[in-house]
Amino acid sequence: MRRAWTGWINVVVAAVIMLATLPGRTQGLGLITEPMLRDLNLDRVTYANINLWATLVGAAICLPIGRLFDRVGLRGATFALTALLASVVWTMSRLAGGAIVLFLLVLATRALGQSALSVASITAVGKSFGRRVGVAMGVYSVLLSVFFAAAFVAVGTAVRVSGWRTAWAQVALGLILFAAPVVLLLREPSAQQASDPAEAGAADGGLSLAAALRTPAFWVFGGATSLFGLVSSGLGLFNEAVLAERGFDQQTYVRFLAATSIIALAGQMTCGWLTLRWSMQRLLSVAMFLYAAALAVLPLLATLSQLWIFATLIGLSGGMITVLFFAVWRQAFGPAHLGRIQGAAQMLTVLASAIGPLIFAQSAALTGSYTPVLWTLAPCVLLLGAAAFRVSMPSPNAVSSPVT
Repeated sequence: MRRAWTGWINVVVAAVIMLATLPGRTQGLGLITEPMLRDLNLDRVTYANINLWATLVGAAICLPIGRLFDRVGLRGATFALTALLASVVWTMSRLAGGAIVLFLLVLATRALGQSALSVASITAVGKSFGRRVGVAMGVYSVLLSVFFAAAFVAVGTAVRVSGWRTAWAQVALGLILFAAPVVLLLREPSAQQASDPAEAGAADGGLSLAAALRTPAFWVFGGATSLFGLVSSGLGLFNEAVLAERGFDQQTYVRFLAATSIIALAGQMTCGWLTLRWSMQRLLSVAMFLYAAALAVLPLLATLSQLWIFATLIGLSGGMITVLFFAVWRQAFGPAHLGRIQGAAQMLTVLASAIGPLIFAQSAALTGSYTPVLWTLAPCVLLLGAAAFRVSMPSPNAVSSPVT
């Protein structure tokens, strides 16, 4: 019973760790982008390039940080990373100007937040559960949705009322006064058995990163979630413009965002429950088919009823893919080198998410429409869905791979 409670405590702590990544994520930085650019007298093209290269370079930390977690443990390293991110955010709130300095600060938030702490968060849950990792990741995903929704409202209100500098300084204080102490509640998964006693015998097994990279399952699941990240980042950034192209106004766009968020919660919980009954390959295949259908019908939307059907497809599939990305690595490759494997997978998704907006922007610039990119990406999503249905999962507990 105590082991089970330890696992669920780690789920809550991991959700707080992921919340701490907010200042290093596109949505978090987006809360301060406009007032910051006005304050620093920077144009959007310059900032877009700063953000792109900071994201690409920051992704490189995913591999070494995963190795660090596997070697020295999660709690101490994650506490230090959270404190470092707090100092970067505080320094950013005091920034006087200069594109180079801004690049270095955005790079640090991307590397520490979007990359390093994200890997720490997912690894904490992955190493705490075995067979029931899908259920745990479903609960974890719901907690993330609730936490981030509250954070967006709080930080957005602070930016509007007090200005971006005060809001960003408050985020830094929140990291050091709330998130960092919560990290210390983390129980080291590597030092314990699985939260389900029936899984204790398999607690130490697992494939090395090199062995994982040689399996089709890594590239099917990594490729599918990366393609999802590419599409969702591009579509997310230009979602209002995409819907406006179909004749929907800004108010409808806001209602659409709210609806998809609620539907995604249902997709997350349903997928977490289904991992106990269906294979992850089958679930990913279903999710990718739904996502491909959503992308294919988007350029054809003409009525509100059609828009809500699209919202259902995009919300359910997005919620399912999110849970599967969090859950599959532990089940497929075991806990022994989970930090490194999830670091590699996280790097793929970060790189894909960085180029997604560029692809969508280029489609609009060259053709005057987002339809070509949507109809190009939909078959790619469909093909990966078919690959997921046929791919075999490795047997991580057959051999405990040596540390490399």
